[in-house]
Amino acid sequence: MSTRRITWIGVLVSQALMLHGVERLLPVPQLAPGVKLGLANIVTLVALNVLPWGDAWLVLILRSFLGALLGGGASGVLFSLSGGILSFLVMSLLLRHQKLFSIPAISVAGAFSHNLGQILMATLVVETFNIFVYFPVLAVSALVTGFFTGVISELTISALRHSRLMPMVGDL
Repeated sequence: MSTRRITWIGVLVSQALMLHGVERLLPVPQLAPGVKLGLANIVTLVALNVLPWGDAWLVLILRSFLGALLGGGASGVLFSLSGGILSFLVMSLLLRHQKLFSIPAISVAGAFSHNLGQILMATLVVETFNIFVYFPVLAVSALVTGFFTGVISELTISALRHSRLMPMVGDL
């Protein structure tokens, strides 16, 4: 693995962890368990757009494990990974059809699938489907937060493409 590749992965993981920490400090009204802004998803979208798929996957896995362990404990890893993996797969699939879907739309789909993955994991943990009563609130929050993070992601990707910082896929 090249130094440039390791650097890009490390920078993106550290940015995701920083955004995760900032998000924990923000006073966001708790509408339902699990409602968050999803700021670290900005980094996942950027990684999917500027890095090869495998490197973006590594960024997601590292940020999910480290973020959950730094701020949520072992059970946090389950919820972070269940939502993150489903979200990553949905967003990477939609990015293949970027002419049909904008970055904010892809982000909304990612936020929605992240919430779905986490609620499915919660259903397994608590062994009841009653937890799905929160899903409508989570779905509405995914629309709002997913659009917000999508717009920021789009601006970040655009800025990277117009800078000399953009990684060259052949160099990674």
